[in-house]
This record gives sequence, C-alpha cells and structure tokens, in this order.
Amino acid sequence: MMMLIRNVVVLIALTFSLTARAAVRDGSHDFDFWFGQWTSTHHKLKHRLAGSNEWEDFTGTAIARPLLGGRANTDENIFHSGVAGAGGIAFRTYDPNKDLWSIYWIGTTSYTIDPPMVGRFVDGVGTFYGDDVWEGRPVRARFIWSKIDLTHAHWEQAYSIDGGKTWETNWVMDFTRTAF
Repeated sequence: MMMLIRNVVVLIALTFSLTARAAVRDGSHDFDFWFGQWTSTHHKLKHRLAGSNEWEDFTGTAIARPLLGGRANTDENIFHSGVAGAGGIAFRTYDPNKDLWSIYWIGTTSYTIDPPMVGRFVDGVGTFYGDDVWEGRPVRARFIWSKIDLTHAHWEQAYSIDGGKTWETNWVMDFTRTAF
C-alpha cells in the first residue's frame, strides 16, 4: 500500500512539473514587431520632475534588427531635435529562464550604458522597470511599449520619485514603419 501511495505521489508531482514547464511562456519573439525601419514623432517633457507642462516635439528615425536568433536585438535612433548628432542605441537581451527582457540604452548625451530596464510583454503591452538617476536624483524608471501592429508602435517613458506610487510621463514616441 505504501508503495502505491508513493507511486501516485510521484506521478502527480511529475504531471505537475511537466504541466508547469509547458506553461512557461517563450517571450523570445516579443520584439519581432520592431525589426525594420521606422519614422518617429517625439513628445518630450522639457523639464523632468519639475512640475513642468512644457513639451518639445520633434521627429526621428529608427532602424532595428535581431541578433542571436531573436534572443537579442538592437536599434539605432536618430533624433531630429535640432541638436546635431542626437540619438542613441538600444540593446535588448532575453532571458528564457526568467521570461524577462533587459533593455540597455546608450545615448549621445553621456555615451555610457544606462542601467537596464527589465520586464516583459503581457497581452501585447511591454512594461519595463529600472532604477536610474536624473540630475543627481535617484528615480524609478518605466518604459511601456503598446499600440503595436504591423505598421505602428507606441513607446513612453515615465519617472517616479516615490518608489512607483506615482509616475510622471516625460517622453512619448509614436513609430510608423517605413520598411521591413
């Protein structure tokens, strides 16, 4: 009888383990929509975390491509903001064990790699969080990718100074595909 109970318990545990593994989501293709060439419109808060409602608008271009079979990717953004050479490079890596993407940014204002933004897509919306510093002040940062279809994508960035209780959106980009 004890052997039968043991076998039933092992069978239940094995079934649960296999079911749990089958339920693990493979997010390695979450950014496949992004590969190609894009134009962008930017709506950027002029003074972040200062209670400002003054925004600047400009355009840009982006070219994105997959790396390592899609488990990594990169894009280059050129900003037509009136500042010569303004832009940056994003580099993303996917961890299949955690089902998480890490996004790294190198911008022309500092030419250093910013701390990673980490997150995933759920129901077609990508949400990513990270810790950063803005003008010497520690902030929690959030990126949201949304409104994604074959020819459009929406991205926004927000900062929080209260650990994520409230957010100030400070940059919005809307992308339109120009080529695959």
